[in-house]
Order: sequence, then structure tokens, then C-alpha cells
Amino acid sequence: MNKNTLNTPIRLFTVADGISTEDLLVNLSETLASANALSCDLAFDLEGPKREELLGVAQLIELAQLLADRMHSGVGLGTAASR
Repeated sequence: MNKNTLNTPIRLFTVADGISTEDLLVNLSETLASANALSCDLAFDLEGPKREELLGVAQLIELAQLLADRMHSGVGLGTAASR
């Protein structure tokens, strides 16, 4: 079967309008915490380079969690130029 169209991403999820920034940040934080727990659990079932790679992913998720937490606490509301 030949397909002459470009593969375009299909949007499966959307975020409803009208959700407060705080609620969005709380949900982001919970999602990141879940992703971190899943990646760490899986990493500890692996050995060698694959374990190290997944632990690296877990660290990236944790960094994103720290950024989300900082934003949620209001510390990140100003711009870098105003500090």
C-alpha cells in the first residue's frame, strides 16, 4: 500500500480551556512524579548501559519537576532581566 501523504501527528490528548495555571502546574508536577517513579522502577530492573540510560532519563524528569515546582511556588514569575 503506497501512501502519498505526509505522516502528520495525531492529537490524542488536549487540555481543556479555562483551567487555572496553578491547576495546570499541579497536574504537570504529578505527571512528572509518576514518570519519574516509572522510569526509576524500570531502571532498577535493568543492568548495564540500558539502566544508566534510563536513570539519565529519570534525572531529566527530575530536573523538569524542579522547574515546575519553582514555577508553582511563584519564584519563577519574574523575568531574568528584572532580577
